[in-house]
Amino acid sequence: MITLGIETSCDETSVALLKEDEVLINLISSQDIHNLYGGVVPELSSRAHLQIIMPLLNKALSDTNINLKEIDLITATAGPGLIGALLVGLTFAKGLAYSTDKPLVPVNHIEGHIFSGFLVNPKPEFPYLCLVVSGGHTLLLLVESDIAIKKIGTTIDDAAGEAFDKVSKLLGLGYPGGPLIQKAAEGQEHNLTEFPIAQTKNEFDFSFSGLKTSVLRFVQKEYNSSENIPIEDQKKIAASFQYAAIKALVLNCKRALNKYPVKSISIVGGVAANKLLKDEMEILAKRFKVSFVVPSLEYCGDNAAMIAYRGRKINQSGKRYDYSFNAFPKLKDHTFISSF
Repeated sequence: MITLGIETSCDETSVALLKEDEVLINLISSQDIHNLYGGVVPELSSRAHLQIIMPLLNKALSDTNINLKEIDLITATAGPGLIGALLVGLTFAKGLAYSTDKPLVPVNHIEGHIFSGFLVNPKPEFPYLCLVVSGGHTLLLLVESDIAIKKIGTTIDDAAGEAFDKVSKLLGLGYPGGPLIQKAAEGQEHNLTEFPIAQTKNEFDFSFSGLKTSVLRFVQKEYNSSENIPIEDQKKIAASFQYAAIKALVLNCKRALNKYPVKSISIVGGVAANKLLKDEMEILAKRFKVSFVVPSLEYCGDNAAMIAYRGRKINQSGKRYDYSFNAFPKLKDHTFISSF
């Protein structure tokens, strides 16, 4: 079975082809123009998707020597994401499915991330604890099977990735914040100052708004503005912030492991590429004697391979769709996450 995946939820256009569960090709076109604005500009994102999606599909087919008639299933991200960007990919997928008479499966973008660990080896074992950390979401999930996903924790304000972006901008490091914070913090002690870890009503929830504010207040008090921060102090602040953010993520995972018996831990999403997070989670997994799975860098960010994989599993579960569904910035339909 050959599955086509299409992903256009934000600022990456991606097309992938899977044969059963094997990734034949996973093409990703990133929109670097947003770096000029310190964040994603929705209208520019939509236009870029329109320009590249057809050439990207043609390249995927050409590089794998596969034609459209050989594709058995078409999948596309339906949300969450930027509505204009989502509409480009989903509308393109609908037209393709209609013209080729192939089944189409709309995929929850977050569910794609949740199962991205199955694109690498070793794979997660059910049930597993999944930490989703990206620019738009921070979720702690108990994944019991392909179609049973229980949300046990979420952020009550900002996502972890958003906090990295905002603090990076505050320190004058630039965008995107994740890799820039990590680079600045490399080899630095995290004891310049101690930033707080928020306490939430639900022990498995997260909060990063206060952490961002604490960094802002520290910079204002000690340096008046980001322009006055010496480079060495800039690195130390980045290290202290990163330490606090990662500690908050790991702490809730530890609490969950004490309550829920699982066989694996998997971290997914863009922030899963952070080295400190991976190191700390691996230590935690060894302590609880469970396997640890993190996707390769290619599958941590937004990509169509995870959409194709997830769509195929949904199709195998017996779910069928017509063309009446649409793209939604906050997707509640077409999802298997309980209480999402």
